[in-house]
Amino acid sequence: MINSSVSRSSASRRSVLAALTLTLALADGAIPAAHAAGPETYTLTVRHLDRAGRSTGSYETTVTGLSGPGAGRAVKPHGDSGTTTVRLPKGRYLLDSYLPGGSAAAGADWVVQPRLDLDRNTTVTVDARTTAPVDVSPPDRSADFLQGAMFVQVTHGGTARVVNRLAGSPRLRVGHLGPAAEAGSVKQWYDAYWTTKNTTYALGDSVTGDRALTGLTRHPAAKDLATVRVQGAARPGAQGSATADVQPAGLSIGASRKFPVPGATTFLVTPGRGPWEFVYWAPTAPGAPATRYTAGPLAVRAGSTTTLAFDNPVLGPTLTGRHRVVRSGNRLAVDVPLLADGSGHAPSASAYATASTTLHRDGKPVGTRSGAPGRAEFTVPPGRASYRVTSTAQRKGASGAATRVTAAWTFVSRATTRPTPLPVSVVRFSPRLAPGGTAVAGGDLRIPVAVEGAAAGGRVRSLKVSVSMDGGKSWTRVPVERDAVTVRNPRAGTGVSLRAELTDTAGNTLAQTVVDAYRTR
Repeated sequence: MINSSVSRSSASRRSVLAALTLTLALADGAIPAAHAAGPETYTLTVRHLDRAGRSTGSYETTVTGLSGPGAGRAVKPHGDSGTTTVRLPKGRYLLDSYLPGGSAAAGADWVVQPRLDLDRNTTVTVDARTTAPVDVSPPDRSADFLQGAMFVQVTHGGTARVVNRLAGSPRLRVGHLGPAAEAGSVKQWYDAYWTTKNTTYALGDSVTGDRALTGLTRHPAAKDLATVRVQGAARPGAQGSATADVQPAGLSIGASRKFPVPGATTFLVTPGRGPWEFVYWAPTAPGAPATRYTAGPLAVRAGSTTTLAFDNPVLGPTLTGRHRVVRSGNRLAVDVPLLADGSGHAPSASAYATASTTLHRDGKPVGTRSGAPGRAEFTVPPGRASYRVTSTAQRKGASGAATRVTAAWTFVSRATTRPTPLPVSVVRFSPRLAPGGTAVAGGDLRIPVAVEGAAAGGRVRSLKVSVSMDGGKSWTRVPVERDAVTVRNPRAGTGVSLRAELTDTAGNTLAQTVVDAYRTR
């Protein structure tokens, strides 16, 4: 059965939010009154009224400085009677007050005053009767609410401050207090997550203006949402379920969903919230470290369907994003993940037995580094020389699990005055395989071949691809035609290995091997 829970990325986001609050907050109490050499100060009085209009001591109020001597600091004044006073330096402040209400069914009230100019003794009344409901819900009325969060960012004088509230129920009410701020200086966003047996709804909205929101109503129809299907493969030896996390790019919270693999789960998201980010936690063998992949930020449009496949063969090296080999002065750094999945997602941590990277300079060994596959650093002499980098990852598991991946590059380099990418390339193999990473025995399988790195974009002088049916002991050349090779699969239960030998137009080379790239069934 599919279960929903607060995601690991959501938990980390909450830690970030807590840290944000702590960095803004001073010890409870007022900033000391001014003395002869101190800043000009005034008394701020805050009264709190509940939904019945009565004074209440059940609140949490924060006053955050935007400009003046109090900028960047926050205080949390409190008085059990419902009225509290604090003396603060002259300046612009952001006030937010949370009144939790009497019960979960009643919900809570959050009042935000984005502009509080303290230039005299001032009294502010926070009145829960001025709020309106946040009503953001999916088209499926059988969906259950997971969690939500509201954020307000106020910018003044080039400085931005953020306040936020988590919502454990869909009954949050919000309201604006005080005068309008400058046009475009108030940005507010809300994210809510709902779940059914098979689907998670990620509903978000963002508004920019001169006031905080008083209520928010959004009832998107099915046609207004985008579908993101997260698909997980099942490697040989892996056990358990996968977890997929979703959240919008930037500061927010997310939600997660567990599902069995091979299999898939579905997220329906609001395109207007902006790009979305996804995290996939793959099941692993007992005792092995978790394998985590990320995708995004992903921009989507209403009515579209996007499939994100994770942990799928053929595993191999990738040079997408920030991954590359770089020379900076006399430092040579290798960052080429060897175990990226078939979609090119590089894991933050890979399940492997051993891994090493060795560097040769003019045919002589410089050193060997063990650790994360495809990652190493070396110090080399400044003069021009020919280099060979060989990186290998060995994995435990059945055939079809990429039991060994090796990439070896040659190039010429000398000391640089700034970080300079070196001319290395990799080859990606992307056959269509069953969810378990298998292909039909005895049939022909077309395997697309793509080049990443220095040789991409038509800079390939030669590319040779070979296939092995005996774990890399012997190899047979297969022609590359229209950016693909065709392999006649062996009998069922056999691991198929792939090798690429590439030379780019500048003479730099690659020799890449994936032993047990996939298996037959």
